[in-house]
Amino acid sequence: MVVGMSKHLTNGGKKGAKKKEVDPFSKKDWYDVKATSMLNVRNTGKTLVTRTQGSKIVSDGLKGHVCEVSLADLQNDEAAFRKFRLITKDVQGKNCLTDFHGMGLTGDKMCSVAEERQSMGEAHVDVKTTDGYLLCLFCVDFTKKCNSQIWKTSYAHHQVCPVRKKMMEIMTQEVQTNDLKEVVNKWILDSTGKDTEKACWSIYPLYDFFVRKVKMLKKPKFELGKLVKLHCKVSSSGKATGDDTGAEVEQTVGCEPPVQESV
Repeated sequence: MVVGMSKHLTNGGKKGAKKKEVDPFSKKDWYDVKATSMLNVRNTGKTLVTRTQGSKIVSDGLKGHVCEVSLADLQNDEAAFRKFRLITKDVQGKNCLTDFHGMGLTGDKMCSVAEERQSMGEAHVDVKTTDGYLLCLFCVDFTKKCNSQIWKTSYAHHQVCPVRKKMMEIMTQEVQTNDLKEVVNKWILDSTGKDTEKACWSIYPLYDFFVRKVKMLKKPKFELGKLVKLHCKVSSSGKATGDDTGAEVEQTVGCEPPVQESV
């Protein structure tokens, strides 16, 4: 051992030295998540992301983020059992522009609808919209007990296959003849379920038909112009307006501002 060297000193310095605590949120920024104009509420929430550092860009970290929002929050109504999935496609300023990515029902809704002594039918189909979106639709329905029925049960035996075939035909027809925006509006208004119940009434009485799940299988090539159109509302004058547009202020002719005492 060399004379004068201490056993307790190493090249790394003192043992047990504490690192300086840094708040992780000091390196992050908040961004607003914007829904498309087909929904009543555009501001769906906020998301957190680390600031641009070196080769890591903020927009690259935000693109592809998927958020799940209740339809009741998007439409200001009481239909809280339907959930929408929105995916971030582009970032402009502090806003994340999203597009439709899927839909589903809550587990509480499915449990509350299912009852004893009835049949539940399910079907799924892959359909392509007119604007090139390939969707996989899952639907569910329940048999209905008639008012004049004597039997306690309402099971559909040999009617299951015809009902399933009719459901697949209606879903395919409604999606193939419309673009994604029109299809989403039909799901919001639940017009598909009402049309299916009327069409299947001659085969077997049904109630509570739902498109319980929608998966996005394939999307067309991304175009920024189409995304901007989805996020712009067209007014009666034909001009596109957004949420950040300021309101007009009326100015009185010949009115001067008051004199300030100090500056």
